[in-house]
Amino acid sequence: MSPQPRDLDTPWARAAEADDWARAAEADYWAQAAEADYWAQPADVVLGALGATETGLSAEEAARRLEAAGPNRLAPPRRGGWAVILLRQFADPVIVILVFASIVSLLLQDVTDAAIILTIVCLSGLLSFWQERRASLEMQRLMALVQVHADLRRDGTDVEVAVAEVVPGDLVVLNAGDVVPGDCRLVSADALQVDQAALTGETFPQHKRPDQVPADTALADRVDALFLGSHVVSGRGLAVVVATGASTELGRLSGRLEETAPSTGFERGIRRFGLLLARVTFVLALVILGLNVTLDRPFAESLLFSLSLAVGLTPQMLPAIVAVSLALGARRMAARRVIVRRLDAIEDFGAMDVLCTDKTGTLTEGTVRLHAAVDATGAASESVLARAALNAGLQSGFSNPIDVALLDARAPDPAYAAVDEVPYDFTRKRLSMLVDGPDGRVLICKGAYDSVVGVCATAPTRRSELDARFRELSDAGYRVLAIAERALPGVGAVTVEDERELDFVGFLVFADPPKPDAARVLGELAAAEIGVRMITGDNQRVAAHVATEVGLDPTGLLTGTAIDALDDEQLVSRAGRTGVFAEVDPGQKERIIRALRAGGATVGYLGDGINDAGALHLADVGISVDTAVDVAKSAAAIVLMDKDLAVLEHGVRLGRQTFVNTLKYITTTVSANFGNVMSMVAASAFLPFLPLLPRQILLLNFLSDIPSTTIAADNVDPEQRQHPQQWDIRFIRDFMLLFGLLSTAFDLLTFAVLLQVFDAGSTVFRSAWFVGSTLTELAVLLVLRTRRPAFHSRPGTGLLIASLAIAAVTIAIPYSPGAELLGLRALPAAVLGSLLLITLAYVVAAEAVKRSFYRAAAHHGDRPPPEAARLRHRRLRQAAREHGGGRRGRGSGWSAGRRSLLD
Repeated sequence: MSPQPRDLDTPWARAAEADDWARAAEADYWAQAAEADYWAQPADVVLGALGATETGLSAEEAARRLEAAGPNRLAPPRRGGWAVILLRQFADPVIVILVFASIVSLLLQDVTDAAIILTIVCLSGLLSFWQERRASLEMQRLMALVQVHADLRRDGTDVEVAVAEVVPGDLVVLNAGDVVPGDCRLVSADALQVDQAALTGETFPQHKRPDQVPADTALADRVDALFLGSHVVSGRGLAVVVATGASTELGRLSGRLEETAPSTGFERGIRRFGLLLARVTFVLALVILGLNVTLDRPFAESLLFSLSLAVGLTPQMLPAIVAVSLALGARRMAARRVIVRRLDAIEDFGAMDVLCTDKTGTLTEGTVRLHAAVDATGAASESVLARAALNAGLQSGFSNPIDVALLDARAPDPAYAAVDEVPYDFTRKRLSMLVDGPDGRVLICKGAYDSVVGVCATAPTRRSELDARFRELSDAGYRVLAIAERALPGVGAVTVEDERELDFVGFLVFADPPKPDAARVLGELAAAEIGVRMITGDNQRVAAHVATEVGLDPTGLLTGTAIDALDDEQLVSRAGRTGVFAEVDPGQKERIIRALRAGGATVGYLGDGINDAGALHLADVGISVDTAVDVAKSAAAIVLMDKDLAVLEHGVRLGRQTFVNTLKYITTTVSANFGNVMSMVAASAFLPFLPLLPRQILLLNFLSDIPSTTIAADNVDPEQRQHPQQWDIRFIRDFMLLFGLLSTAFDLLTFAVLLQVFDAGSTVFRSAWFVGSTLTELAVLLVLRTRRPAFHSRPGTGLLIASLAIAAVTIAIPYSPGAELLGLRALPAAVLGSLLLITLAYVVAAEAVKRSFYRAAAHHGDRPPPEAARLRHRRLRQAAREHGGGRRGRGSGWSAGRRSLLD
């Protein structure tokens, strides 16, 4: 049913003084109103039903509605805050089983053992909670730096408001590049075109007008309705918000979209690592349990021992370490004016080996200046400039640097008025204005040279002369547009069909020189093993000239026309060896990104315009700038506060540093834990007693995890930031096995010394191995954190201090008053000295094995042919088949991979 007009002093106005139940009822009313067929109602009826006027809501009314309806987000805010994060630390199945086993021990009167184990589990959980909570707060602070805004009319004034604060009844002022902040009913429109492919899969933008449509009109055909997830391509409009957040059409779909969203490279790596670890843990836990039961040890004690070892093998701090590493990396990148909008994008940022970038403002200064306005003969012409000023100044579409440069040179003649226009689009590449003035009604067309001259009535000989002049100007590095006109007396409206039989007027010549440091920065990116591809809509001659100036190779340049002539397989082959793409439209940009990814590259795309949104979604990591149009900024995972490749290069290296530190924790911790577990297996086979009590295993694991919490801030050797980083499960597996078995070898040496030299009993044996195992794990962390010799790589201050402090605490524990409670006792000086010597020998051996391991890895190709590339290749081929990734257009394939504009 349709919403009915309501008095302005009812529900919303009364909500300010209502009880909580009334506020809830009010919010529920608007959720139901959003489902009504508002597109079938006149605009004034919808305004009345929403309690809105053409001056917009008052600030006080908007605040009341925001409180009742909630923030304008697709997903409701997570409830519980810190409590949820805390409980999540204890949701691991192994921890749950361990707690359950401890409770059983408690019931069996073993109070001390159960209490100590539960205390250590709680301390580990609190440590993880503190780290993850801190990372969460840091990310909230960073995200506040980059927000998408909406222009609203409130209290009769146009104001800029964060999209999350838009409420039903708000009047939205829409211009090109704006995102639509909710489901809306259009009130007025002027040449408004909206891209709603994210919701409907339409290839081209749809013209919108305020005329109501029948109630049974399909969503894609509701020309008077605008939807969350779409954006304005050209023109302007005024609309009233009917629904926000989860009540929108996109909100209803968001649950399904989230269920099918592809996982990131980082998530896939964590998942593969988790499966590897689960298999190893399960097998070893069963073996240890079987050995202890075979040796007629108490079943409850054996089960608790096996579960403790399983916990010991598992890197319990991994979620916290990952969260802290990524949050710290994001904070460091923010200090370099690089804002990370999605933490999981850091992995792809660090793995990026191809960067696609536009030309203007990135490789060039971005300050477009009108160099000359000349007629068909090449002579300077005030008439050409006057016609161009009318086209630029009277059009109602988006403001752009070309028009700004024209208007800086000359203002439109006030004797002329706009009658109608044919807005610019990226297929025609031209814009036409019908103007009325002293010389009658004239259609003035401005756009790309080939596009404009193609609709002119020119003789072949004159066309060849114009082409020659265009080539001459373009080869000099200028961007050249064309102006043409046609008299249309008595005409009141124009369409694309009227763009024919035009008279060529002249050329507009613009200068945008390369940045002085562009060549140097591109050299630094090349040194960082990042290949740069220029993708521009500008003509091929200008693109080739700029590419040569900045050090890119324009050989084999591909134009949009040439791209259309290639099938997907051919484009994959050509794209990998092409440095410059010119005269491309948005659909062709997306094909280029698909082709590069299908060729095995991890692709970053830097763009800031309306026509970049699709490519930003498709790239492994979309990169935009803070000054970009909202649709580009909201599509990006990384936002640069400055449009500068030097800033980007620093950000990439920081992204690599973050990824390297995450892998440090995984490789060093898992190898040490694996070695400890294998030692337990060996010890259980010949010792008449458990080598360590469950409480001692958990305490050891807790102590060794403390220095690991600082590894996120560890220093990274420059060579490890020099090349792209990717997950390699085979490398992690080999590292774990080799260094884990090395650890086991020295554990067996420790066992031999304790049993054969010192004839240690169970308590001394456990005390000695507790100290020795912790010391070796701390020492080897400092050795294996770097591929260099350890004394040639300075560890982070926090890591070094934490390691030394925990080493001192570990040595002191057996001598402390609580040692007996833990089942430990003071060690004789000779035993302690032997443990220190064994630790030193272990460090020397680890250095030697490390050198051989990395030498062998380098011999076989240090960075393996990543399985991710092969998987990506197959995935993209499958996606192309499923979503119609053919030669032209986006279709449903483009929209299927889109993330929400309000993530």
